[in-house]
Amino acid sequence: MDTLFDQAATYLPLIGTSFGVFIVLFVANWALLGRYPEFGNERKLPRQLVMLGLTVTGAVAVAIVLPVSDSTRNQIIALIGVLLSGVVAFSSTTVISNLMAGLMLRMSNSFRAGDFIRVEEYFGRVAERGLFNTEIQTERRNLVYLSNSYLVSHPITVVRTSGTIIAATLSLGYDVHHSRVQSLLIAAAQKTGLEDPFVQIVELGNYAITYRISGLLTEIKSMLTAQSNLHRTILDTLHEEGIEIVSPTFMNQRRVADDAKILPAPLHAVPPLDASEHEEIVFDKAEKVEQREKAKVDLQEQIGKLEKKLESVKGETKQNIETSIEQKRERLAVLEKKEETDHGSHPSPIKKGTAAKAMHTRK
Repeated sequence: MDTLFDQAATYLPLIGTSFGVFIVLFVANWALLGRYPEFGNERKLPRQLVMLGLTVTGAVAVAIVLPVSDSTRNQIIALIGVLLSGVVAFSSTTVISNLMAGLMLRMSNSFRAGDFIRVEEYFGRVAERGLFNTEIQTERRNLVYLSNSYLVSHPITVVRTSGTIIAATLSLGYDVHHSRVQSLLIAAAQKTGLEDPFVQIVELGNYAITYRISGLLTEIKSMLTAQSNLHRTILDTLHEEGIEIVSPTFMNQRRVADDAKILPAPLHAVPPLDASEHEEIVFDKAEKVEQREKAKVDLQEQIGKLEKKLESVKGETKQNIETSIEQKRERLAVLEKKEETDHGSHPSPIKKGTAAKAMHTRK
């Protein structure tokens, strides 16, 4: 009987420690993940890393209280370390580098879903921010997946949400005075809707002067349309004033009369492109992601405010607040489900009516 009690006493620390580790992991999993089913993969990632650390710590704690000799215990702990090292060693270096780069991008928070970014020759709106790669939607409506290690190792240009500079460059002959060109270019930029336009003389060439007209665009979602409208308005403005957009070297290619001007035949004015018919087609997925992220942030802020208010109320008011919190969490869960469904899927096809309308506008 004494021997049986001695053996039970020997295994008692192991049983108690194992039970304690199980309770801690169960409570931690509920507190970090179970309470927030509406969280997406990005918000779950740091909590999952915490759970991984707690699990490894619990395994080491159980190994320490094993009723074995010190040398055996050290070998078991070393085996746990070898297993963890093996997982890292056998994993691809590319996977690890992309994982660390993804964590770095989240910590720096250089850009968000829906932002316009340029990386080397790639330009578009951020559609998804994954753990190993980032998905951007280009101006041709295609999806480009860039590894996070590539983003970390190359400069990233992020278009500011407060506005960006739209510019156009053209060359005119020395026979047109620069002050006249400046006033016409500024007028064209103002017609386009750009704020605080200014003109720069970029180069004094052998045969022509190179000008650049720039202006501030505050509605960055219409950036592509604004660029096209600026070019269109410059053409109309200069041609209406009788200024030909061609350098004198044109005479060396085709002989024309001395008083001839190279101008297109007058046509009815064509209305500028509508941003809603262009950018919404090109960046449909990025636009959808941005709107969904904004809705998620708003709902999470509302839930946080209601939870704080819940602590100071009682009775029917408390029940109404709890109902409101539950409804908002259900809406968050719906948004998360849509995010998982849309992730990696191709953009929805363009509606025939929208495409036909856009083509009709461009005729």
